[in-house]
Amino acid sequence: MRLSGAVALFALLVAACAGPSPSLATQHRHVFVIVMENHSADEAMRGAFTTSLAAKYGVANNYHAISHPSVPNYLALTSGQTWGIDDDSYHALPKQDLGTQLTNAGISWRAYMEGLTSAGCLDSPLPYDPGHNPFAFYGGQCPPNVVPLSALRGDLAGSTPRFVWITPDRCHDTHECPVSAGDDWLRGQVKAITTSAAWQKSGVLFITWDEDDGSADNRVLTLVVAPGLGHRASQERYTHYSLLATIEDMLGVGRLGNAAQAAPMSDLL
Repeated sequence: MRLSGAVALFALLVAACAGPSPSLATQHRHVFVIVMENHSADEAMRGAFTTSLAAKYGVANNYHAISHPSVPNYLALTSGQTWGIDDDSYHALPKQDLGTQLTNAGISWRAYMEGLTSAGCLDSPLPYDPGHNPFAFYGGQCPPNVVPLSALRGDLAGSTPRFVWITPDRCHDTHECPVSAGDDWLRGQVKAITTSAAWQKSGVLFITWDEDDGSADNRVLTLVVAPGLGHRASQERYTHYSLLATIEDMLGVGRLGNAAQAAPMSDLL
């Protein structure tokens, strides 16, 4: 009897480690993600609106990007691995990503790309950047879930997907424009999200930066904007794999790649 009980307990513990966190998965939240570009946490906090968010909501103070340059970080955020890529070139990859995972699970999602035109995921003109659209890599083309950012307002007012990914263009993500330009853009996007019914009903918005300005430390600002939680700060070491693990736990799907071993950002939720 004792041995049987111990085996059963061990099985439960293994299942808990391998699968989504029950405390996050059962809440059926809408999850929003905005990815900004190429600034350290201190640089990002030069934006007045960004600073106001950090004072009001959750802040991961010990959050680090995975690599340099940008593309490996976008892949880490959406598939749990970098696929050995260490450049910003386009690479067609297997369909082993968060979008495919959500589609297979029947969970609604959309990725909203600023500047995306009818020319498509790979050929839309600047300031759109296909390297900042990770969903274009998996399977060698974009799924129909990838749409222009202009579609977001209507979706927020109507049927909002459970998972929303937002990529600004190369100016508004502060890749090529001042922090103030991205900060002003964030003000409008965050207001649209936080006034939506999807966010106000236990939603959560994550705002992160793909990488810092090139340092070895690669510490970036990551904000957790959720209703009713107030300001909180975490000193736990988190990475893009932690954010992916948190998203997957919240949406009730298994973890991909290195997210399987990452600690979810539970102390900020």
